[in-house]
Amino acid sequence: MARPTPNSNRYDLKPNDFIVSKTDLKGKITYCNQIFMQLAKYSEEELIGAPHNIVRHPDMPRIVFKLLWDRVQNKEEIFAYVKNLSKDGGYYWVYANVTPSLDTNGSIIGYYSVRRKPSEDGIRVCGDLYAKLLNEERRGGMDASGRFLNNLLEENGVSYDEFIASLQEEF
Repeated sequence: MARPTPNSNRYDLKPNDFIVSKTDLKGKITYCNQIFMQLAKYSEEELIGAPHNIVRHPDMPRIVFKLLWDRVQNKEEIFAYVKNLSKDGGYYWVYANVTPSLDTNGSIIGYYSVRRKPSEDGIRVCGDLYAKLLNEERRGGMDASGRFLNNLLEENGVSYDEFIASLQEEF
């Protein structure tokens, strides 16, 4: 399936909306709720079995997803601001919480994500930051992008988790 060409159509979650999806260990969608389908503009048949990155917007730096995968594969949850791409080329921002799904033995059997409406301040801050991270990626790869992010967090005396939480706090 060809990737949609991004356009300037923005879609927003309502304050009480929650997007829910589950994936297998490889990131293929095994469950998605109606709100996800509505915003992504894909049918359930198109989403189930598809890689979750079907909605990955090209404005998203790879380092954010590396951080996400590193965390959940280590059985940790993570919060992140994510810009997603709809099938029609439009986009929508989410404040995502991703956690591993564990079996009774504590082994990871998949991943679970709940996304909600992000704060406008968080969208603005992350939009600017992600543009800088992408520029670093183009110049020096994902390592350069990671160094830029780590330096920014160190300069501000915060962890990644503290930084992301602070963007959503006032919302």
